[in-house]
Amino acid sequence: MTHANHHPHHSKPKPREQWGTRMGLIFAMAANAVGLGNFLRFPVQCAANGGGAFMIPYFIAFILLGIPLLWIEWGIGRFGGKYGHGTTPGMFHYLWRHPLAKYIGAIGIAVPFLLVIYYNYIVSWTLAYSVFSFTGKYAGITTFQGMADFLAAYLGKVSNSHFPTIATAFLFFLISHGCMLWVIAMGVNKGIERLVRIAIPMIIVLGIILVIRVLFVGTPDPSMPGNSVANGFGYIWNPDFSTLKDSRVWLAATGQIFFTLSVGFGAIQTYASYLKPKDDVVLSGLATCSINEFCEVILGGSIAIPVTFAFFGLAQTQAVAAGGAFDLGFFALPIIFQKMMFGQIFGAVWFFLLFLAGITSSIAMAQPIMAFFQEEFRMTRRTAATIVGIMTFFFTLPVIFFLKHGFLNELDFWIGTFALVVFAIIEIVLFIWVFGEERAWKEINSGADLRLPRAVIRIMKYVTLTYLSVLLVFWLVQDGASIFLMKNVSAADYPYIWFARFMIVGVAALMVFLVHIAWQRKHHIQRRVPG
Repeated sequence: MTHANHHPHHSKPKPREQWGTRMGLIFAMAANAVGLGNFLRFPVQCAANGGGAFMIPYFIAFILLGIPLLWIEWGIGRFGGKYGHGTTPGMFHYLWRHPLAKYIGAIGIAVPFLLVIYYNYIVSWTLAYSVFSFTGKYAGITTFQGMADFLAAYLGKVSNSHFPTIATAFLFFLISHGCMLWVIAMGVNKGIERLVRIAIPMIIVLGIILVIRVLFVGTPDPSMPGNSVANGFGYIWNPDFSTLKDSRVWLAATGQIFFTLSVGFGAIQTYASYLKPKDDVVLSGLATCSINEFCEVILGGSIAIPVTFAFFGLAQTQAVAAGGAFDLGFFALPIIFQKMMFGQIFGAVWFFLLFLAGITSSIAMAQPIMAFFQEEFRMTRRTAATIVGIMTFFFTLPVIFFLKHGFLNELDFWIGTFALVVFAIIEIVLFIWVFGEERAWKEINSGADLRLPRAVIRIMKYVTLTYLSVLLVFWLVQDGASIFLMKNVSAADYPYIWFARFMIVGVAALMVFLVHIAWQRKHHIQRRVPG
């Protein structure tokens, strides 16, 4: 470390961290994208929304929304990095020389911070279940209700013979939280890059092992010849084209693209800010997309649903898919692993794969607030990691203890759905409309191995923006009103839902305040910077 911080009058930013290798960068971006959504959310969305037909809106959203947004975020991130900024307040400040820009950028720290406080808790469940599978903790529970009771007790919703208190869940949360903090405290090169170079190949290898195991399941019950893995693949991939008339299927497909590529989160920009100014973003972006799609469509689509179908048949699989990603991951699969040879080991492998996919995404979401403290407040890495650790710990407590009152679901709708789309719209407007079509095109193509045609910028400017705006309106019309007015919330849960909303607004206000303080300090330290 240089001692530049002792001379506040040096306006030149101290040298920022950078990715060591291109492979490291691609793996880090892929690790950010590959998460629980690839292995749990995708197969459920696909099975529940027309199977193979779901892939039509899915790939349309991927091409018109996912990839353009990815390039925009890589472009904004690398652009901000040139000016010493790893977070969106600084990036937006340089895109749009307006006093408001940096405050709008505060969303890009608030969103990943709010996401990580509940996402990392869910990630800790997968680590717990990996241990439970290996040790046989849920052995002998062979019904959905039994598994539901087991998870409910683990999460502290009820108390039964499996778990008298929430202590076990809390312990696994602490381990998961500790892992995340340890990696971000080690830094971009020695922490994140080192981890992802092991984690991504490991996720792919474990995924392939599980797919091969699924392919050899065949027909588990000879008296039910229809219940086979082959028919399971048929169920997930046979297209039901009539579903394409349903706007909900298009919404589900578009939502899945957001989740799977981690766009709109504010994390890609931070990772891209560690690029060198002439590092390629076009081809590298496509490379990370390819790894993500392989993990999602090939691996994710070939494990959970086909094997559930083989063991439970059509009706039960549909019921599981309707119940959502958690029912599939935490109820159906643990029962199935018990029916397999070496099932305890395969179960442990499956949940450990989910843990690796999840923890690398948690680390990506924690990095923006880390970068913000390091760069805008000149904190050392250790100090920043300590503060992030304390903040994330305290904000996760209500998620853990108020889970049964719908606290996590409320956060997930506003942050994991609504905020992502709003933030993505803001990014397109600032980067393509305000910063300028020509400058945006040049910025993305700077140092490109594969140049982006001008037409792509037009697609971003009009098609992607329109698509997102329509999506937002549809969401608000379909789900927004009932969620906003708490139509399906019991009176007992009202205070908790209000508390969740209060927390979201509070965190956003805190981030705006921190941005304000950071910029005030800059003006004291440096002579006035134009803009």
